[in-house]
Amino acid sequence: MFDLASTLLAAAAGPTGARAAPTLFETATKALFPVAAYLALAPVLWFFFRGTWRELDVAAHEHQRKTLASGSYDYRPAVLFVTTALVLTLQEYYGGRDFYENHLKPFLRELEKQGGFGVDLRKWNELYGYGWWAFTRVFGYVAVPMIIWKICFRKDSLLDMGLRVRGFLKHAWIYGLCLAVVVPAVVIVSRAPDFGTYYPFYKQCSRSWFDLAMWEMMYFAQFFALEVFFRGFWLSGLRTTLGSGAIFAMCVPYCMIHYGKPYLEAAGAVVAGIALGSLAMRTKSIYSGFLVHVTVALLMDLLALSHRNALPTSLWGP
Repeated sequence: MFDLASTLLAAAAGPTGARAAPTLFETATKALFPVAAYLALAPVLWFFFRGTWRELDVAAHEHQRKTLASGSYDYRPAVLFVTTALVLTLQEYYGGRDFYENHLKPFLRELEKQGGFGVDLRKWNELYGYGWWAFTRVFGYVAVPMIIWKICFRKDSLLDMGLRVRGFLKHAWIYGLCLAVVVPAVVIVSRAPDFGTYYPFYKQCSRSWFDLAMWEMMYFAQFFALEVFFRGFWLSGLRTTLGSGAIFAMCVPYCMIHYGKPYLEAAGAVVAGIALGSLAMRTKSIYSGFLVHVTVALLMDLLALSHRNALPTSLWGP
């Protein structure tokens, strides 16, 4: 899926499109470009978040000292890592298009034959598939970890997973700053020849505003679930044991879920993970990262449709 940092990297790397096979030099340049970007962005991240990282490390050190002094053991990292492995594995094997096509679509076809529940595969098959994808992300990223966590650690409040809204307006300027940086990059990238064919992922968005609205709701839901899991569940579960290291540890699975997507998107996930994770720890909220994600994602979809003159003209479609 779309990633903020990949947009910035793509904008810096220049437009792409149909062209001859790249030379070895061009391939090497592309492969090494994220490394240069990491080195350039590292001082910026350090400048903005060094205080937050320091606070996390101090708090983690104190927690570890008390835990060792009491002779107890903190099971949170073990529960979190096992839960993560379970969730990501289930999503890989059962949360994609193949599972929908092989197992759910035949079931829906039988319902359609019986005239049940208004199923219309001819019109809505692609949307049904994305509906399954969005459901598995919300269920896997939100329901599963929260249920497991509450069973294992009953005294922990789930609201501490970055879900409290108190103080959000105090940090609203950060949301505005992120948009000020990313939106121009989105506009630049949107002029690439292949941009208009890549977004939106749901190809029937042009059919009607209803199609577009349904897709964006699913898209937004998976972004919220993503933020809950990686910036909420992961960081709240590891902050007392790893300190600022929890942010960098989170970037590993966050980057890996982008495998199979364009190289710059996967590479950009590292920077995005550090920035959004640090932002979540600084504000004690996932909402700024979520709002940046969905704002830019919606803008990218609308720009792509606009550039190919494919914005919907009908409310409901044929």
